[in-house]
Amino acid sequence: MSVLPLVFTSGWASGINAYAVVLLFGVFGATGLTDEVPESLQRTDVLVVVGVLFVCEAVADKIPYVDSIWDTAHTVIRPVSGAVVAALLAGQSGSLPEIAAGAVGGSTALMSHLVKAGTRMAVNTSPEPFSNIAVSTAEDLGVAGIITFAIFHPLAAAIVAGGLLLLGIVIIVFLAAKIRNFQRRKAERRARRRGAATWPD
Repeated sequence: MSVLPLVFTSGWASGINAYAVVLLFGVFGATGLTDEVPESLQRTDVLVVVGVLFVCEAVADKIPYVDSIWDTAHTVIRPVSGAVVAALLAGQSGSLPEIAAGAVGGSTALMSHLVKAGTRMAVNTSPEPFSNIAVSTAEDLGVAGIITFAIFHPLAAAIVAGGLLLLGIVIIVFLAAKIRNFQRRKAERRARRRGAATWPD
């Protein structure tokens, strides 16, 4: 079970930014910083692809409303990535069955993704773009920090990731009203556009 804290932390981080997780693990493994990373994540072609996708996410994630569209498109990608990374980590160590690791990583990634997406919907109700940039930058730095921390102190990092996940859930509960208002206004805008399109000249 020694790999479970790393699996949990990587799952949480994958729900925030899956490409950053793969990129960081790959770089850490390729540079010899850790031997916990399987060779499949260290391949040059994998690092190039996730590096490009990371840049795309870094840009899209800081633009109001574009970030929510990006999150919607990644509702499947992030949990699947979290499950795959977790299974690969477990397979590398041999201390946790890969299916169980995949379930832990995938479900944790899904929960943190839902928290991220919900928070962004609430942030997008703000008329200025700077809050999106600040939140996105904080998320990127948080993922980088906690994955780096997990390489050296996996149990402590898992405790931090669990605390951040619980904190995110609490924040979502408090922001639920703003999210509902955002969805209502979005529906009203759609209805007005449909009405304008069908209104006779």
